[in-house]
Amino acid sequence: MALESLRYCRGSLHVLNQLLLPGETTYEEIKNVEQGWNAIRTMKVRGAPAIAIVGCLSLAVDLHHGNWREKEELVTSVLNSLDYLVTARPTAVNMARAASELSAFVTREAGKAESSLESVKNSVIQWAEDMLAKDINDNKSIGQHGSQHIQQRSPGRDIVVMTHCNTGSLATAGYGTALGVVRSLHASGRLVHVYCTETRPYNQGARLTAYELVYEKIGR
Repeated sequence: MALESLRYCRGSLHVLNQLLLPGETTYEEIKNVEQGWNAIRTMKVRGAPAIAIVGCLSLAVDLHHGNWREKEELVTSVLNSLDYLVTARPTAVNMARAASELSAFVTREAGKAESSLESVKNSVIQWAEDMLAKDINDNKSIGQHGSQHIQQRSPGRDIVVMTHCNTGSLATAGYGTALGVVRSLHASGRLVHVYCTETRPYNQGARLTAYELVYEKIGR
């Protein structure tokens, strides 16, 4: 079973505090955009995909529990929240891209003659939830195609992989990107060893990637 960077159901979001790994596994509740911003800013959440997903899901939780009088008020709140979330980690391109796409989406939805405050709110929540599901499916596809590519070019040979930083379940909604390829190679039985290298200042190679590999008994 892969580690989870977050746990979500409609109206509820918990994120794994990655600052405490590998010594402690603690999930912290995110009740609103402000708490989502802080989790991203303080590096409790890392990895560009995970940052964007936590940001958008913190907005979804805020919307689920919030109250607005007018549709326009809701739209303004969503747009302002997205702009604010981008400032938590300006270099995290996925958050900026998601904010731009969701801003355009909510503006279009609100502009429909038949739309209401409730329909716009639910459509934004659904958008964030679809983003979560898509990330997991995309990661599994990356893992499958990457594993096949490597195996086709290493016929009959044991496979050794070197990876950098953290690109696994903890950096995404689940499964991982580059580390997803490693997972798929492990499942094929061809992977014999993984070298994971570092990044500073938080040493994601040792604290996160190595932790994921040991946790799931991948490679040696």
